[in-house]
Amino acid sequence: MPSIFISGGAAGIGLATATKFASQGWTVGIYDVSEAALASAKAENPDFIVGTLDVREPKQWADALADFTSHTGGELDVLDNNAGILVAGPLSEISADAIRSQIEIDALGITFGAQAAYPYLKATPSSHMVNIASASAIYGQPGIATYSAAKFYVAGLTEALELEWAPDDIRVVSIWPLWAKTALAAPETRSAHVLGIRLTPEDVAEKVWESVHPSAADRLLRRTSYSVGVQTQVLGNLSKFVPNVVSRNVNKFLAQ
Repeated sequence: MPSIFISGGAAGIGLATATKFASQGWTVGIYDVSEAALASAKAENPDFIVGTLDVREPKQWADALADFTSHTGGELDVLDNNAGILVAGPLSEISADAIRSQIEIDALGITFGAQAAYPYLKATPSSHMVNIASASAIYGQPGIATYSAAKFYVAGLTEALELEWAPDDIRVVSIWPLWAKTALAAPETRSAHVLGIRLTPEDVAEKVWESVHPSAADRLLRRTSYSVGVQTQVLGNLSKFVPNVVSRNVNKFLAQ
């Protein structure tokens, strides 16, 4: 069976993705920092392979991937870099610890994951790494500035590794949701109020599934990003085809 390792997989988008892939016969590993959430997910889904993982720690990545691949004959078809946190508020008002944690989990975490997973992905034909980005990386978002900046990093890392790993037959893509109904949603932000929190974890999980089953056109065009929902598609296209001042004013209206 093909296999997928999901960081931050015990709740929200990660758990929805695990459920989707398991329903299609995949071997699924969910690794998370929350032991309570892992226990709950395992109780509901006995076939899941579970383990603890703090994505900020390279050794924990190495141990978790070794544990998971011990169940798959050493192969890894998909790494889903899903773990992330968001702390909303003006930069001048959030704590130094909140800033540090977002950068360490949302940016460093996926980088350590990529580095640790590379040997397994390289050894598995036509493997994928999926990075969960965000519509907040289309244009920098006030009120969630650190999170937004970290997701720009995710986009850049995805593009760089898509080129770097192509000779190894590893496809690298990113998933771009807007606000989804998860613990990361910040309903107090203006953009969430204006645009609404319309996406479900299952919507994002479906896009992850699509991204690792690419069409011939996706492969031919070397597609690296997958928008989730019409709103994200509109905002993304707007940023590409209109002057920067227009994108700035649209985002100013949405976020302030």
